[in-house]
Amino acid sequence: MSMPENAAEMPAEETSMTRLWQHSSEPLRSHLRWPTGLVTVFSVLFLVMGGCGPSENQTSERPKRDNAVSGRATRCDAASGGHMVMGTIGEASVLLPVLASDAPSLDTTRLIYSGLLKYDRETRLVGDLARSWEVSADNRTIRFRLREDVLWHDGLPFTSRDVEYTFRAHTDPTTPTPWASDFLKASAFRCLDDHTVEVSYEEPYAPALDSWTQGILPRHLLEGTPLTESPLQRSPVGTGPYRFVSWESGQQIVLEANPRYFGEGPFLSRVTIRPIPDPAAMFLLLKAGELSRMDLTPLQYTRQTANDWFKNRFRKYQYLHFGYTYLGYNGKDGRFQDRRVRQALTMAINRERIIKCVLMGLGRVAHSPYNPDTMWHNPRARRFPHDPALARELLSQAGWRDENGDGILEKDGRDFEFTIVTNHGNDMRKNAATLIQRDLKEVGIRVKIRVIEWAALLKNFIHKRNFEACLLGWRVGVDPNQIDIWDSAKTAKNCLNFLGYRNVEVDRLLRKGVRTHDIQERRLSYARFQELLAEDQPCTFLWVQEDLPIISSRFHGIDPAPMGIDHNLPQWYVPERFRRSEMQP
Repeated sequence: MSMPENAAEMPAEETSMTRLWQHSSEPLRSHLRWPTGLVTVFSVLFLVMGGCGPSENQTSERPKRDNAVSGRATRCDAASGGHMVMGTIGEASVLLPVLASDAPSLDTTRLIYSGLLKYDRETRLVGDLARSWEVSADNRTIRFRLREDVLWHDGLPFTSRDVEYTFRAHTDPTTPTPWASDFLKASAFRCLDDHTVEVSYEEPYAPALDSWTQGILPRHLLEGTPLTESPLQRSPVGTGPYRFVSWESGQQIVLEANPRYFGEGPFLSRVTIRPIPDPAAMFLLLKAGELSRMDLTPLQYTRQTANDWFKNRFRKYQYLHFGYTYLGYNGKDGRFQDRRVRQALTMAINRERIIKCVLMGLGRVAHSPYNPDTMWHNPRARRFPHDPALARELLSQAGWRDENGDGILEKDGRDFEFTIVTNHGNDMRKNAATLIQRDLKEVGIRVKIRVIEWAALLKNFIHKRNFEACLLGWRVGVDPNQIDIWDSAKTAKNCLNFLGYRNVEVDRLLRKGVRTHDIQERRLSYARFQELLAEDQPCTFLWVQEDLPIISSRFHGIDPAPMGIDHNLPQWYVPERFRRSEMQP
């Protein structure tokens, strides 16, 4: 799955990462290569055109696995195990996972709900609500055996009927969910008993197991009421490690430890999530001790925290992000329908300079939707280096010329100008837009920039396709399936192909890629998909950034891994000697 990411992350910045089939309940092994770093970020910085990167004596901190990980906390710590206050750029919009597509909502629901499966630190699929699973010899049926010791946060038992309801909710055409496609691939769902379910598919479907990492919903609280009218949108009830306490819009969401949690932990008594749209203000709150954790901007990471005061109080982490930032073009806009124009836009943009000046060098140029350190990335797909002269030539071939000598290209009496929309609170995107504006002016294109609050941007512009170009990002999943974002059938309302990209051969390759479990066949399909996407350039892939979280050193049990640091958040804890009063971070 991929999901949009907001300021810290966008629609992916990201709604809808690799699971492969296996005929046993053993952990599913990923075919990802471990990134050079460990495995959502913003920036406040001044745009100095020269010397934008880190100083030569600045070193990046890449801590090894927390040495406190091996010293396990005990369940009794959950009652008084510390309080973590997390700062985020964007606020959740809904707390029902079936309706959620933005990163803040999905990140929060993962603490409240459990799926049948989940990913471990090494990006392998392991059981969550399912204690085991089996895949049939023809790869068309999965049987899940469910845990029998799980209770909902309200104390009622979890059963196979909850899984059945979740399946029906995702396949109900009246449910406005972006996750329906994976579930619609199933031809049958059966409850064999209270703790066994079976799902069948008409043909092998490689991402099927991944779809069951989706949060399972409580049938007894939702059945009979339209999901869009349910109070659980803002007062969720799950089976996860943390249960809902309160939500003050624009202020905070408060969760507390679930004493009935079936897994290990949770060892923190409380988690508070505070939306703070200004990274500079968030940083000041971190320094003042009002936050336990945030994602640093590159400037904050490389310079503002490179002193003994921070080193004594916090731990910093760095690893390549599973996602990318892009400049997307509305496919219905006539100015962008000639792919020579889109190729020219990519060549006109100096992406290396953006990474140097905006990311302080903490990132790589993106060329496709796939993390460059994974097996799915195709390094042979065509690349478009920074070349303003060739960009101007392609624009001329497409009929855009400066006929009146004012420095702006025109065609059929219309100047080539457009507006880039991006989200408030992500200065990294805003500053990148400023550099793009400058680069495109050099080839005769006038660009305006409009920065909009995250929720309003999604509701009034992205969802309604009411934009010319958007500077956003996607957080991608382990599985290489990209149907939700690039398939022609996903351009309708509430679908994620809001750029309106259409390519019949891409559709065929994406659909072929999910119908086989053979790794090499999938790699061939996705390699060719990247080659076609590169030629079409429906968006300019800008960068893959480094995730740069900082966390108070009071918190122990943090385990940097290919899946990042949040894979074992329920096992984080604060040793008793470091605990403060219950309401302090």
